[in-house]
Amino acid sequence: MSEFDNRVIVVTGGSQGIGRAYVESFAEAGANVAIFDICDPAPVAEEISSKSGAVIGRRVDVTNKAQVDAAVQETLAAFGQIDVLVNNAAFYEGLTFQPFDKIPESDWDRSMNVNVKGVWLTCSAVAPHMRQQNFGRIINISSNVVFMGKTNFLHYVTSKGAVWALTNAMSREFAGTNITVNCVAPGYTITPATRNMGSAEEVARLEREILDAQSVRRLLEAEDMVGAVRFLASDGASMVTGQTITVDGGVIVG
Repeated sequence: MSEFDNRVIVVTGGSQGIGRAYVESFAEAGANVAIFDICDPAPVAEEISSKSGAVIGRRVDVTNKAQVDAAVQETLAAFGQIDVLVNNAAFYEGLTFQPFDKIPESDWDRSMNVNVKGVWLTCSAVAPHMRQQNFGRIINISSNVVFMGKTNFLHYVTSKGAVWALTNAMSREFAGTNITVNCVAPGYTITPATRNMGSAEEVARLEREILDAQSVRRLLEAEDMVGAVRFLASDGASMVTGQTITVDGGVIVG
């Protein structure tokens, strides 16, 4: 038996990359999982369900309140509850490095809408149910770039900084309940999105720089993010709220 048996987990952006690693881990632990993704998550949900726990997929644009609300209600209809929300969906692939005053307004707006508004909307949609059952774990995904800055990436850094701030403030609003709100800040992690950030030469140079900055001298894989998220979702983290765990091989310390 696992403590996640019969727990219901929602993972946004869960059909690929780090999000898929979260889904697979929770499903293997016996949880029922709902994937909310702008790309059709049904094939991934079916594939994971064939090997482990029940997984459903809902095509959702997290910037669209009606779609988010509908997906939450469909999840409640399917599983009867929502215990954990992992806000993983983000606008990242397709962003380009450029000076802040050259960033296209469309990229700025998309970063803020997906990375910040999307988190707020999904939290808002699950909050009434979590309050009613007096239990919940909300885990927002930020980034270690918030704590070190990154030149020519202001749209992403700013949006993920807002996620960090939102987490802190929201944890206060659940005072007096058994609902916790925490944050995980990943470092650079090998995924299709990160490998498509530039040319092969540019990516290779970036990865060399990151390795030089890490204390653990290997690049992070999606699976390296799972432990922190599972801990924050667990009963063992019931007294942890308003906190951020940085998982980056030791780039950020202290």
